[in-house]
Amino acid sequence: MSNWLIYTIGFTAQILFSGRLLAQWLISEKERRVITPSLFWKLSLLASFLLFVYGYLRDDFAIMLGQSLTYFIYIRNLQLQGEWQRSPFWFRWFLLVFPILIVLYAYNNGKYDLAQIFSEENIPLWLLVLGIVSQLIFTLRFVYQWIYSERRKSSELPVGFWGMSVAGASLILVYAIFRQDPVLFIGHIAGLIIYIRNIFIWKKQLGESI
Repeated sequence: MSNWLIYTIGFTAQILFSGRLLAQWLISEKERRVITPSLFWKLSLLASFLLFVYGYLRDDFAIMLGQSLTYFIYIRNLQLQGEWQRSPFWFRWFLLVFPILIVLYAYNNGKYDLAQIFSEENIPLWLLVLGIVSQLIFTLRFVYQWIYSERRKSSELPVGFWGMSVAGASLILVYAIFRQDPVLFIGHIAGLIIYIRNIFIWKKQLGESI
């Protein structure tokens, strides 16, 4: 497969990730409270699927691993909203099984070398740790959101989710500056503004309810 097509898949995924935040923010601004529309999770799932494919085509196991956890959290949130059940049966099973089959196929065919995965880039240890911590916080925000939603039996984006988003995105921006990575920087600077705005909307919403 040509490189331009592979990069098109990757950039499309990033555009969808940005689109989900924009949609959630605009709807929340209109309703004057933090809203969790089903469109947020649908775009998240589609973007995660494409980025997973992109990671496979780029032989980047780290990307595939990073998407695996949140991928199924997106599905669970659609289940909580009753949207997942409305999709065709075959389509649901395809989305559930596809990532698992790809990982098993790649692993069984020796596509990935763990030694190369963790020593691919020659960067200082402190910067490597910063990158890992920032990505971990950014990923765990969805684990937090999932646990919160399970307890309430309703798909929601609590204020803690936005707080972790701000912390994770800020650390990633610092990492991007030291790594001189403009794509990473631009991709998170816009999101950081929306994360902060959602916290303000939540605080205003809380004040009006008291």
